[in-house]
Amino acid sequence: MLGHVGVCRKAGVPAADVRGNITSHRARSTIASQLYNAKEPMTLFELQAWLGHRSPQSTQHYAKISPNTLTKAYEDAGYFARNVRTIEVLVDRDAVASGAAAAGEPWQHYDLGHGYCTYTFFEQCQHRMACARCDFYSPKDSTRAQLLEAKGNLQRMAVSIPLTEDEQAALTDGQTAIDELLGRLADTPTPAGPTPRQIKTPGTAQLLPIVGVRQGKAAQA
Repeated sequence: MLGHVGVCRKAGVPAADVRGNITSHRARSTIASQLYNAKEPMTLFELQAWLGHRSPQSTQHYAKISPNTLTKAYEDAGYFARNVRTIEVLVDRDAVASGAAAAGEPWQHYDLGHGYCTYTFFEQCQHRMACARCDFYSPKDSTRAQLLEAKGNLQRMAVSIPLTEDEQAALTDGQTAIDELLGRLADTPTPAGPTPRQIKTPGTAQLLPIVGVRQGKAAQA
């Protein structure tokens, strides 16, 4: 019987590569990994039976998960769907082009559904899901919001906002978690300075509106 060197010579391939000797076990491992990462993959126990192993631990040494399979599993787990919200922000191009934004005039307007927030570092604001209606906030039925919406120079963009643990709890546990969040933020300063308790305005608790984002060639057209 030919050894691995003789088999490789007969097949016209090198006897070794950067990973070491090319043996029959390497071939079995490659095939097992391909079956494990196939579009309709074999389970670990099916591979165990196919390879003739007595224990699944031996099979795990043969079957290696590919980066593509790992990425798909990560996406299927829905991490970003649970932990990130994509909301719409209106960019005032005239304020940017004229230099007014550099002088302090609002140029980003985050659409909260019930109003707009002009706080530049909105993604860092602890009150973004339980808005305290500080000076950066404009209700949609206000004159300021109506003047904003009447502008013709606004550019609509989508921004992804990572959610905190409290916000994730509000998404999954509902009103109880939102009430608890409002209670914890009662004495937390808003971006404008005063706390919600000092403002004495009921917090507007609402899930950040989700914006659908198209990807691929269709979105770039």
